[in-house]
Amino acid sequence: MIRALSALSLQNLTNAPKSINIFVAMKIKEITRYLEQLAPLGMQESYDNSGLIYGDPNTEVTNALISLDCTEEIIDEAIKRSCNLVIAHHPIVFKGLKKLNGKNYVERTVIKAIQNDIAIYAIHTNLDNYHLGVNKKIGSLLNISNPQILSPKREELVKLIVFCPKEQMEQVSSALFEAGAGQIGDYSECSFLTEGIGTFKGGENSNPQLGEAGQKEEVSENKIEVVCQKAKLPQILSSMQKTHPYEEVAYDLIPLLNQDNSSGSGMFGELEEEIEAEKFLQFVKEKFNCGIIRHTTIHKKVINKVAWCGGSGSFLLSAAKSKKADIFITGDFKYHEFFDAEDQIIIADIGHFESEQFTIDLIAEFLRKKFPTFAPCLTGINTNPVNYF
Repeated sequence: MIRALSALSLQNLTNAPKSINIFVAMKIKEITRYLEQLAPLGMQESYDNSGLIYGDPNTEVTNALISLDCTEEIIDEAIKRSCNLVIAHHPIVFKGLKKLNGKNYVERTVIKAIQNDIAIYAIHTNLDNYHLGVNKKIGSLLNISNPQILSPKREELVKLIVFCPKEQMEQVSSALFEAGAGQIGDYSECSFLTEGIGTFKGGENSNPQLGEAGQKEEVSENKIEVVCQKAKLPQILSSMQKTHPYEEVAYDLIPLLNQDNSSGSGMFGELEEEIEAEKFLQFVKEKFNCGIIRHTTIHKKVINKVAWCGGSGSFLLSAAKSKKADIFITGDFKYHEFFDAEDQIIIADIGHFESEQFTIDLIAEFLRKKFPTFAPCLTGINTNPVNYF
């Protein structure tokens, strides 16, 4: 049996340093807070278990090991490379653990992490649903121009309306934008402003920023309206409260029925140039170092529009067909699901691991950009449990 090693893993096995020192001490929570600003935990699917699975968020990081999965081998590697934090795409714990007796690989992995004080963090479907996440990375590897979300989230947006004095409008708006409000597609800092007169009368125990308690005041105010993702709402409201000058902040939250085109499952887009179907499959096989590609009948001569989803994406087949995609690339298709292509689209199952392997690079890119002096380790272990003979 020969395991199909990814090009990424082969490179790391030969070139990865044994350990890399961090020049500026950071705590686990600084790293996880940044990752969750990009891909909030509220963006994960209901069945998922992203976040800090084990560890004290206030622990200083010696270094972080990035991997697709968290296994016993990964913990051993973290020990050897002096990493006390493992950042994995897939959570080691999906369901609650009732016992820790080491009877399976999940329990043994968690036990070993606890014994060696190695924190485990997972960033899974929240990174899948992030518009600059897993699927955007796949699209760049496929040479797709202008990729779009295949199945956008619905009813995940709210409108925040906040009232503040005109003099503080800029600082409050900036705080909202920095926290993630006002993002509409590829446009940021989107808002609508109206001017008006606000009135208030403070009670005996109040300490108004303007005027005096017990007296009715009139103030020239701006009404700031911004769209927010529900998943980012806690940090947005926190920033608003910290920046706003009033003791009691007046604001409204209105649920929206709009679909959120900046978050959701899968992506689709067009190739820079159309290509013969068989040549495209060969390109995909080489790019993702696939041991094999399971596919339906190649009934289309050329490929132009492509849909894809990292990991298990069979649930998106109807969405891919509705976009008139020529081919749908993902992993974990079942036998009977291949029939659902009905010669309307080519299904290409390249494997779960193969489709998501470059997520390791993606996470590292995010961290290096935010923390220039931080040099995370990329695993040198191929955790793909599937072998090809």
